[in-house]
Amino acid sequence: MNRHDVRLLQTFKGYPSISILAPTHRTSPDNKQDPIRVKNLVTEATNRLLKEFSKREVDGVLSRLDGIVERVDWQNTLDGLAIFVNADFAHAYTFPFTVEERVVIDETFATRDLVFAVNRTNRYWTLVLSEQPTRLFEGVKDSLVEVTVGSQFPMTHNRPGGATRLPGGPGVNPSSYARDMHRQFFRDVDAALKEIMDDDPLPIVLVGVTRQLSLFEEVTSYGGHIIARVEGSHDKTSAHELGQLVWPLAKAQIAEQRNKVLDELGAAVGARRFASTIGEVWRMAHQGRGDTLIVEEGYFCPVRVDESGMHITIAEDATAPDVIDDAVDEVIEAVLAKGGRVVFVEPGALADHQRIALILRY
Repeated sequence: MNRHDVRLLQTFKGYPSISILAPTHRTSPDNKQDPIRVKNLVTEATNRLLKEFSKREVDGVLSRLDGIVERVDWQNTLDGLAIFVNADFAHAYTFPFTVEERVVIDETFATRDLVFAVNRTNRYWTLVLSEQPTRLFEGVKDSLVEVTVGSQFPMTHNRPGGATRLPGGPGVNPSSYARDMHRQFFRDVDAALKEIMDDDPLPIVLVGVTRQLSLFEEVTSYGGHIIARVEGSHDKTSAHELGQLVWPLAKAQIAEQRNKVLDELGAAVGARRFASTIGEVWRMAHQGRGDTLIVEEGYFCPVRVDESGMHITIAEDATAPDVIDDAVDEVIEAVLAKGGRVVFVEPGALADHQRIALILRY
């Protein structure tokens, strides 16, 4: 589940929209109970709908719901499952974080838990370059999930030299022509990646044979996001196997980036181009001045917001009706919406800044 998926889900509106969220398990014997638990949630959703509508009115939605559940691969689940179904959309997502079990029937899909998880998880992209086809995966630690919904991936090279034959005849250099066609294919890949990166500009791990890595790096706009490379042909490699290959490299680079951003914060402090504490960070982020937000893992802060929307006070009770349950989550969204970046660091790393800091653009 990535930011692109969340924003796609948020575009769908129409009652009834069914959201089913359930914790799942990766291994036996715990995962044997997962289908039963989800089936019970489907029954709950069905019974609630049949109290509001006739069976004929919701038969289409319920059929789509049953069909999605039947296609869940229960042998390869992760830590959480979300199923979203309405008259226009039906899909199940697995993800490497747990969720609270619940059924929501509303005008829109229930995405708040997913926004929270996406914001709070160190994630990365893995782009597996190939002609047949190029695949994109979202990574969380050593778990990779292929991106297929709401994107152009997986992508197949359908130009000459790929799915079709190269032209022949006098004056045609097949090798040069094939290289040009491969380069154009990787430009297409980069354009498709832009749709994802615009929503979710994560670090990228590249996987592929040396020739493909070189061609892609010649044309990509995201060279600065590439943190690691795995050389070799992995057209048929499973998500699980890829995760074992790429995570050690990604983990080392993510740790290095954390150290680098703390050095950047030190320089910003020296230049008086920073904000500390949740109150100051909130104000600067909503003014659009945030370049890099740095947050300690596990930091949450319920607050009340004044009428201007620019000043907050810390609240004791996160469940009170006039309280935003987590100001940190709101700040993350504000910084990302204005083109900034967010980096999480170890607890205690920002003790001098009260657990949160913002490097300012000006």
